[in-house]
Amino acid sequence: MKEVHFLNNIFSSKDFNESELKLILCQFKQVNFSKSEYLLKEGKTENHYWFLERGFVRSFVNDTCGNDITTNFYGQSDIVIDWSSFFLRNPTRENIQALTDCICWQLDFETFQQLFHSIKAFREQGRRRLVSSYFALKNQSVSLIADEAKERYLRLLREKPHIVQNVSQQHIATYLGITKYSLSRIRKEISQ
Repeated sequence: MKEVHFLNNIFSSKDFNESELKLILCQFKQVNFSKSEYLLKEGKTENHYWFLERGFVRSFVNDTCGNDITTNFYGQSDIVIDWSSFFLRNPTRENIQALTDCICWQLDFETFQQLFHSIKAFREQGRRRLVSSYFALKNQSVSLIADEAKERYLRLLREKPHIVQNVSQQHIATYLGITKYSLSRIRKEISQ
């Protein structure tokens, strides 16, 4: 089964015993999203913890002028979530939208809480993913202030080449804090 294979890559037998794996895997529900469909809209509370099996997703906010600014990209095996809305149970300011057709594996908030409090390895894995997400966010916000646009683009290219190859230049530009024209100039410089 493809879905068991995908989820077994997320929850490996080296971290979980057989009964824990069985309990965890049966809680997930496969959900498909079409391109441009929303996984979460601004003003709603995040109620799902998603693993992305296939496709690309982005999160974005609208600035004071009404422009949408990409805050993150998600690819295969990433957790797609607004962490603060999920854990603090408050309405989100972000939108999360499929950039392509996507296959996701959903765990609802209540089930997540049950697994989190009853399976130590699940709790530890969740903690590691949350901390990793925090550090990535912190690095991105510092980079927007301290690094040249070209360096930010090169880092994205190095760390997430699949995003650069599959996501529109407009979304990449807003994520990098630049215009699409500046991104085009940077890409031209790099190619020479």
